[in-house]
Amino acid sequence: QLKSITGSSSSNNLSGCLPVRKSSSMMEAEADSAAEMNGQEEADTDGEDSASQSDSEEESSDMDDLDCERRRNECLDEMCHLEKQFSELKEKLFKERLNELKAKLEEVNSGRAMEYINPLAELQKNMKIRIEVAGIYKGFCLDVIKHRYECEVQGAKQHLESEKVLLFDNMQCELLERIQRLEEDRQSIDISSEWWDEELRSKRNRKKWDPFRSEKKRRVPLVSGPYIVYMLRDLDILEDWTAIKKAKAAVSPQKRKSDNVKAEKQHFSARCEDGCLYYEGESFTKGEAIILDMKDEPPSQAVITAVSTGEVWLRRGDSSKTKIYVSQLQKGKYSVRRAGK
Repeated sequence: QLKSITGSSSSNNLSGCLPVRKSSSMMEAEADSAAEMNGQEEADTDGEDSASQSDSEEESSDMDDLDCERRRNECLDEMCHLEKQFSELKEKLFKERLNELKAKLEEVNSGRAMEYINPLAELQKNMKIRIEVAGIYKGFCLDVIKHRYECEVQGAKQHLESEKVLLFDNMQCELLERIQRLEEDRQSIDISSEWWDEELRSKRNRKKWDPFRSEKKRRVPLVSGPYIVYMLRDLDILEDWTAIKKAKAAVSPQKRKSDNVKAEKQHFSARCEDGCLYYEGESFTKGEAIILDMKDEPPSQAVITAVSTGEVWLRRGDSSKTKIYVSQLQKGKYSVRRAGK
């Protein structure tokens, strides 16, 4: 239509101006009417399309719901089936692993599993090595204990010998002193006992003892050559003798004290410590050459071979061995000095 209108309008313009203007307004009116008509047609077609679309949407929504429900049921069934298969596989896997572990445990109990045999062999090897080391250590410990025991026994014996010598010397000195005292007491008691015996004898005879009378009756002994005649009475002689004994008894303790002081002064410093002999401020060790001085023998050269708690062993020039005690060195029976002095 527009083409026809434009074609007619172009032909009318060629004929005249006024008719052209008139045809243009008409053309606009026709165009408007045509546009309205086209708009109505389009509106009609749009309405039909929207109606058809709404119907199709309703049908599709119904189909989608059914399809979704169906697919949901299918998914649920599939999930149940998968869960059932998973539980069956899990149970099967558990049983297989349990059977494997039981079989491995039986192999371990029977000693056939390599995972058990190899570490066990290593442990047994380590055990043998440790037992061997423990046995060697036990032997060393027993040797040390044996040596300590022997040293203790030797020290105890040496201490016993030295203490025995000291005890013997002390007892000997004490007994000699007691013997001397008893001898003095015996001599003093003999004189007084004679006097008491004569008095008792006179009482038995019922005669009173008279020294003057006895002197008259006593006969003068006949001796040849010069002789001494005592003019004193027996009673005076007895009194004088008793006074002399008392004075001697009073003097003897002081003499014994002085003798003890002299003996103490004669003691020498001697001791054995840590394998060394300490004598008068000097130390002597094993293997050292010394000069041994004795009271009744000439000095001799010797070598120290051993030093113990209470005794010293020496080897003389003639290869003879001599043992001297510390107590003998202290009392001065023996003395030692260095070979160069």
